[in-house]
Amino acid sequence: MLHFTTIKEMTDHFRMDPPKIPLFFPNRPSKELIAMAHKYVNREPFTSDFFVIALKKIKKGSVAYGRTKYDFEKGTLMFFAPNQVSIMEEAEFEHGGFSISFHKDFLLGHNLARVINKYHFFEYSMNEALHLSDSEELTLQRIYDNIEAEYFRNSDEFSKNIILSHLETLLKYAHRFYKRQFLNRNSLHKGLLQLFFEYLKTYIQNNNLRETGLPTVELIANELSVSKRYLSDCIKAETGKTAKEQINLFLIDEAKNLLLTPNVSVSETAYQLGFKYPEYFSRLFKNKTGVSPKLFIKQHIMNS
Repeated sequence: MLHFTTIKEMTDHFRMDPPKIPLFFPNRPSKELIAMAHKYVNREPFTSDFFVIALKKIKKGSVAYGRTKYDFEKGTLMFFAPNQVSIMEEAEFEHGGFSISFHKDFLLGHNLARVINKYHFFEYSMNEALHLSDSEELTLQRIYDNIEAEYFRNSDEFSKNIILSHLETLLKYAHRFYKRQFLNRNSLHKGLLQLFFEYLKTYIQNNNLRETGLPTVELIANELSVSKRYLSDCIKAETGKTAKEQINLFLIDEAKNLLLTPNVSVSETAYQLGFKYPEYFSRLFKNKTGVSPKLFIKQHIMNS
């Protein structure tokens, strides 16, 4: 598998001009470069030590990264995190896209260094690239134009900060457009939400709580073949709560049933739910319901 430690290694491999700034490289492929690229894609997977944002204009073919193939349309924005496995498969490109490669060290001293991890779409691994409307694509193309213009301008003390400010603006717009996509693809996300709750029900019915402990977001995401980040963002978009919060609420509902079972103590309930320490269960229960497990039982008996 190919691995590019530096951006220059990547540009050398794909026979592109070397980056003017070692840790930052915007690129708008020419028709000649696109034609040449067809000779180098469709071969072996590759990874890198840097981030890549790519607006791809693909006639046909697919791109695989993470565990999933992406069948792309015109105006599709992709985000590649460091060490994300990527491969092109029988892809034919059109002129008009762009890419921005940048190393995390280039962000040092700027606000982006602190917030880059908040842009979860760099960690998505299922087929949820950002499909842009014509107006959205035009917005991002204009921001890229500003980045490229500053990149090729004679460098001075303001250059890096201006480039990164434009890059941050691009990421903010991408975040906004993803929110729009979540809403527009509502049926797809509701399907994932249903699978999420079905998995939790099956997990509990099979007594996995006591045997293997509390289910994690990562465990459920793996079972549903999505990324942990994507699953949590999708669940929050649909319910207003994160996947972890929903797991806890689901757990509390099951706890209520167990607490009202005759001859089952609070400690036994905790162990059946996969808690190693009953005290932790009691704190979580009170945090979510406002009452302790013992008071919950007492109130139920009084109201029965």
